[in-house]
Amino acid sequence: MATTPAPPQAPPKPTWDPRRPQPPFPWLRPTIRIRLTLLYGGMFLIAGILLLSIIYLLAAQAISTGNQPLFKIVSYQELKVSSDSCSVINTTRLSLSEFNDAIAHCVDQQRQAALDNLLSRSLLALLGLAVIAFAFGYAMAGRVLSPLGRITRTARQVAGSDLSRRIELDGPDDELKELADTFDDMLERLQRAFTAQQRFVGNASHELRTPLAINRTLLEVHLSDPGAPVELQQLGKTLLATNERSEQLVEGLLLLARSDNQIVERKPVDLAEVASQAIDQVHGEAEAKGVEIRGERKSAVVQGNGVLLERIALNLVQNAVRYNVPEDGWVEVDSGVEHGQAVLTVSNTGPVVPAYEIDNLFEPFRRLRTERTNSDKGVGLGLSIVRSVTRAHGGHIVARPREGGGLVMHVTLPL
Repeated sequence: MATTPAPPQAPPKPTWDPRRPQPPFPWLRPTIRIRLTLLYGGMFLIAGILLLSIIYLLAAQAISTGNQPLFKIVSYQELKVSSDSCSVINTTRLSLSEFNDAIAHCVDQQRQAALDNLLSRSLLALLGLAVIAFAFGYAMAGRVLSPLGRITRTARQVAGSDLSRRIELDGPDDELKELADTFDDMLERLQRAFTAQQRFVGNASHELRTPLAINRTLLEVHLSDPGAPVELQQLGKTLLATNERSEQLVEGLLLLARSDNQIVERKPVDLAEVASQAIDQVHGEAEAKGVEIRGERKSAVVQGNGVLLERIALNLVQNAVRYNVPEDGWVEVDSGVEHGQAVLTVSNTGPVVPAYEIDNLFEPFRRLRTERTNSDKGVGLGLSIVRSVTRAHGGHIVARPREGGGLVMHVTLPL
């Protein structure tokens, strides 16, 4: 029998986390500011070296460093010459030609010493000016690029689901202001579209609640009639289960629409307490499936919405119980503080999950190798809600396959 080859593993998607801590030495990063500083300073240094070379050549040509003497003595009698810098002429017994050669040699030495002194002093001056030029270039690059820093900070705030932020850059009508204004216009359109989408989902969910509640009431009244035929009883139970699933879908959509924004009102919430409440709600289902729930829940107090945080723990624990092995399964729920952040970890036994399908699990209405319909394990919004609520609280969630089957869900929230 031919076997279907497994789909190739997708490469990991690069992600940018606006809450990622900055490196310990940010000035060592090859930023645009550093590169502009090196460009300005390098251009100044090259121009200074060229100017110094031209000045040196012109000075050497001006003082005539050749072998032609400026003067020579043709005759002398009882002439005595003394010099501290040219000790050769202090010798008393020199012929006239030897004396003239010594004078020319000393003059050449003095000229060369003057040029060397000019070169060394010029190099020191160039070095000092280069340091000043690099510092000035760094300061000016920072001033020129400050609007880009403002744009980056606004983009990070927007990445944290705060679409109300705007750059509102002041200053001359240059390319940077045009970029900032374009970015503001884009944010305005995104906020309108996002708000309209949330409003539509919220209104649709509210509108669907009423007929679903009516349907449930009618079905429950019908099922409570002892004289109803068995066929109708079975049909009523099927319709009631379908109606319950539709209600779960509506509630999930409503919660997903509400949790996609940044949490404004925050209160202290202990993740250990939240996890314990979620375990209590799933305890009956876990016992029915023979799944053991264990783990160590240490206190980890975060600032957030208690109802939404409880939904994170509840959805993770429910998924861990429902997508488990038929026998001897377990779910481990741990909470605590690691590296200055609150952590909630839910791991479980279960089917083997390919690494390339991890990202798909967080998409709405996506399940692992199952269809959207004919599933009694939920409506496919659990992990989407978890990711949305986690992002709204400024945290992130990471899922990885567990060796031997199952998943490990790691939620990190700022304290």
